[in-house]
Amino acid sequence: MTLTRSRIIAVFLFAASMSPAHSEPVLFDGSWKEQSFLRLRSNDYKLQGSKLDVASNGTVSLLWRVLEAKQRTSRSAKWTWEVREGVIGTDLRRKGGDDRNLAIYFVFTDPETVSSLDQTTPRRLLRNHNTHALVYVWGGAHASGSILKSPYHSRMSTLVLRPSDIGYHSENVDLEADYSAAFDSHIGTLVGVGVSADSDDTGGRILASIENLELIAD
Repeated sequence: MTLTRSRIIAVFLFAASMSPAHSEPVLFDGSWKEQSFLRLRSNDYKLQGSKLDVASNGTVSLLWRVLEAKQRTSRSAKWTWEVREGVIGTDLRRKGGDDRNLAIYFVFTDPETVSSLDQTTPRRLLRNHNTHALVYVWGGAHASGSILKSPYHSRMSTLVLRPSDIGYHSENVDLEADYSAAFDSHIGTLVGVGVSADSDDTGGRILASIENLELIAD
């Protein structure tokens, strides 16, 4: 059977659409740096390769890493997380009263400024007006699926995956669709990820973990 040129192109496009997405693990290793806030005591983090254990006892801080170039085109992500002990539900729109069990930050900027950004801390990244952060949260007193503007930064949005509770769950998020819903614009280049637990406002205690964090490029 002889294939026409248009038929060959159609077959190629179909095969490309059926190709499996490429997954890149994000290991919890020495690449992560801790960002403390003001004079508050920091959380305790235990980096174990595929797993991160987090303990927060009236404390708050952010664990952060810059991503490798091959991970920056990712458009979705997945992970499992567990909360064994957590804080009560809070109003995540309230500055200074927004404790949450766990949060995972995905930080994006435009391709033109990636190479020129100082990527040493999330604070410096967010000073650039082209940088946005998508924050997936387990915690708060809001319904799952809520999208909330951060009280701390105009270019940061919180997406509530689960309200405050304990348990063990697997997540699979569409970064591109969620970015569009949160910021009403096209997704930028993914340059960094962060993890936080926050118990300083309620004086509560959090014992939690995140495992098998992966970034997925179509």
